[in-house]
Amino acid sequence: MNTEILLGIITFLTSTIAGVVGLGGGMILIAVLPSFLPINALVPIHGLTQLSSNLSRAVFGYKDVKVEVIPKFLIGSLAGVSFFAVILYFVSLTYIPLFIGIYILLSLWSQKFNDKIKKFESYYLIGFIQSGFSIVVGATGPLATTLLVKDYNDKDTVVATAAALMSITHLLKVFAFMLFGFVFFDYIGILVAMIIGAVAGSYAGTKLRDKIDGKKFMLALKIILSLMAIKLVIFVFM
Repeated sequence: MNTEILLGIITFLTSTIAGVVGLGGGMILIAVLPSFLPINALVPIHGLTQLSSNLSRAVFGYKDVKVEVIPKFLIGSLAGVSFFAVILYFVSLTYIPLFIGIYILLSLWSQKFNDKIKKFESYYLIGFIQSGFSIVVGATGPLATTLLVKDYNDKDTVVATAAALMSITHLLKVFAFMLFGFVFFDYIGILVAMIIGAVAGSYAGTKLRDKIDGKKFMLALKIILSLMAIKLVIFVFM
C-alpha cells in the first residue's frame, strides 16, 4: 500500500509539472519507475498512466486544442506503432533504461539532436516517430511539442494540443502492449493510485500554469531530469 500511495503522489507531481510547462512530467516518471516496477512493466504502466494525465489535461484545456493537426498525427502514429512494435522482438528489455537515459540527456542538452528533430516538420512524420519510438523509450512528448511551439505562439494552445497528441500516442501504445499479452490488471492497485494522481495533477497544473516563472522552472526541471537520466544509464552497467 505504501508503494501505491508513493507512486500516486509522484504521479500527481509529475502530472502537475506537465500541466504547467507542457512536458517533462512523463520523462521524470519514466526515470523514477525503475525503482518501483520490473523492467517488463515500465513502458506499459507508464503508458496507461500518461494516457490518463494527457487526456485529462487535454479535456481541461479543450478550448485551446488545435483539432486540425490531430488526423495527420493519428495516421502517422498508427503507422509508427505498427512498425516499431516489431522492433521489440529484437531489443533486450534489460537495456530499456539505458535507451531512456540517453534519450533524456540528448533531448535536454544536445542542440544537434534537437536540430534533427526540428527537421521533421510534418505531423505525419512526428506521429510516426513519436508514437512508434514511445513503445521502446516511453516518454517522447518533446517531439510533438517542438513542432507545436514553432507553429503556435500561445502557451495554452501548445500545452493542450500536445496533451491531445500524446493521448493518441499512449492509447495506441497501451493497445499494443495488450496485444503483446501484458496484463494490466496485475498492477491494478498501482494503476488506480497513479491514474488518480495523474488526473488531479493535470487539474492542478492547468490552474497553476499562469502563476509560475516558466524559465526558472524549466532550468530546475532540466537539472533534475539529467540527474535521473545519468542514474538510469549507470544502473544498466552496474
